[in-house]
Amino acid sequence: MKNVVVFCTLLFLFVLTGCKEKIQPEDVFTSYIGYWQHGQYEHMYELIKPAQDTMTKDEFVTRYRSIYEGIEMSNLSVTPVIHAGEAENNALDIKTFPYQLKMDTAAGPIAIDGTMQIIRNKETNQEWKVAWKESLLFPSMEKGDRVNVRTLKAERGVIYDRFGRKLGANGSIEVLGIVPGQLGDAKEKMIAKLAERIAVPESFIQEKLAASWVKDDAFVPIVNVTGDRGKLDFSDLQGVTKREKSARIYPYGEAAAHLTGYIRQVTSEDIEKHPEKRFGPADVVGKAGMEMIYEDRLRGRDGVQIMIVKSDGRVKETLAKVEPVNGEDIHTTIDALLQDSIYRSLKEDAGTGAAIHPRTGEILALVSSPAYDPNLFVQGLTSVQWNSWNEDPKKPLLNRFTKLYAPGSVFKPITASIGLQLGVSAVHEIKTIDGLRWAKDESWGSYYVKRVRDVPVESLTDAIVNSDNIYLAQEAIEIGVDHFSREAEKFGFGKPLPISYPFPQASLSNNGITSEILLADSSYGQGEVAMSPLHLALSYTPFINEGELITPVMELTEGEEPRGKPWGEPVLSQETAAAVNRMLLEVVENPRGTGHGAYIKGRRIAVKTGTAELKRSKEEKGQENGWFVAYDAVRTDILMAVMIEDVQNRGGSAYVVRKTAPVLREYLEGLY
Repeated sequence: MKNVVVFCTLLFLFVLTGCKEKIQPEDVFTSYIGYWQHGQYEHMYELIKPAQDTMTKDEFVTRYRSIYEGIEMSNLSVTPVIHAGEAENNALDIKTFPYQLKMDTAAGPIAIDGTMQIIRNKETNQEWKVAWKESLLFPSMEKGDRVNVRTLKAERGVIYDRFGRKLGANGSIEVLGIVPGQLGDAKEKMIAKLAERIAVPESFIQEKLAASWVKDDAFVPIVNVTGDRGKLDFSDLQGVTKREKSARIYPYGEAAAHLTGYIRQVTSEDIEKHPEKRFGPADVVGKAGMEMIYEDRLRGRDGVQIMIVKSDGRVKETLAKVEPVNGEDIHTTIDALLQDSIYRSLKEDAGTGAAIHPRTGEILALVSSPAYDPNLFVQGLTSVQWNSWNEDPKKPLLNRFTKLYAPGSVFKPITASIGLQLGVSAVHEIKTIDGLRWAKDESWGSYYVKRVRDVPVESLTDAIVNSDNIYLAQEAIEIGVDHFSREAEKFGFGKPLPISYPFPQASLSNNGITSEILLADSSYGQGEVAMSPLHLALSYTPFINEGELITPVMELTEGEEPRGKPWGEPVLSQETAAAVNRMLLEVVENPRGTGHGAYIKGRRIAVKTGTAELKRSKEEKGQENGWFVAYDAVRTDILMAVMIEDVQNRGGSAYVVRKTAPVLREYLEGLY
């Protein structure tokens, strides 16, 4: 190939210097296609006629380059088609040479046959030139035709809940825009009026109208017509009109915001960071939640069509086409109505919750309150709204269900189960405890464990019913640090949740349980114990599943029924699991139980409530978070773990029960 280029270059020089040697039309043809293959369009220009009379070299070069760059051409090949060694059309002044044009493009390979005419210069009767016309770009092209590249957009996959309800879907919104050619002589006046009406600077509109692609008859989008803007009338503004635009929609809004996440237009950083994804400037990408986690599957792959288009816009020929591949639909285990119900129960409070099917591990709901409306990220987020979210002390942009919290007393069933499993304690083992405070001995200094109810004689079941910190602390000390840590870790502490959604690892301690005081505090979910609401819900599954800790599941697989895959080896014996289950039933069924407010006539509801204190000393008054964990011990198809922040002076965990127990009742009674 290198020799061909050298030969062609020498030939070109001979022609320019007026070499006396007779140049044949075959030589011109060979030189031209050689330059063509190597992108030497300037040299090609020197060999053409009569296009030089109507097109400058720069125009010629620019046309080839812009077309080939636009279609992402590579591996160009132009080869002669030999017909018995002779050129077609043996007229004295015209020689016709057939060739085959091949190239790879964004829309796949193109392979087409064309012909090139070499004509004699009538003035000199010696020099031969290429008779250039548009068909030498692509054979079917004529004057006025152009090459058009159209992106065939792939539809983003839909995110469904377990019953086929759409959590994230493809819909449409109204867009307000301007057709510049219709603004008339009062253009500046119309822009000023529009800017005032939609509360944006005039410069905001001017910048959009100044975009390089804008033409007089083009519709230029200005803002999405949502919220209060949807109530405004624009009929008096000449050149201002509305159109429908496809957009991502989130039917459950705030209720599922942190779960679904949202999409946004790609940034320059996205484009630079992921060149392999071939992002276009108008593409969108998942920025949070499921939209981000499942981005590669939801996204799909755009198609491309390369066409020759006539001057009136009609398609003359499709040169190459790759059909779009729509994104994959994601079928989740979420129950959208339960998700919405839990969110509404937390309204006006900062809190979080998780609901699972305790037999199968299917995640039914993941809730964070308060939240934002993900639709606003798609429809157009104002700086006022963004600042409002950022400045809200309840932090609606914070995804609470992926954060770790001290579980407080809802951790006690784990401690009780460890004692039973190791034979350190028994369900009816009686302890005598005096007063509301207890310290092991003088080595604890001024430190002590306190409880709410002064019950002098208690069994383990009583301690769970009364949520007695002292009883569980004494039991943990009997168990010992090593045994307690080993058995507690079986509940998944220090391990990543086996799920695609990113959750931090639950922690039993920061650097190991290093003292009996820390062990005592850990026994009732204080100290350094930290769990997400989902992990907390999962930690109760052994009490229902004969000692098996169940793996969480967020996505349904077509044709398969979730069966409940164990997450590791059994953590408890069947007997221990059943004993803890009976204790949790007693928390509701015993009128003195802290969870009696969740009682539902005719059903057996198992519950544990708790309050986690966030403070540096016993005497300090700090924030308290209230917890409520509940499940139907007979149906065993729902287990909820809910936390509300700042429940001090509002009834503690009883406040959480009052607000969220009705959700469980409605679910079990099929009221939604």
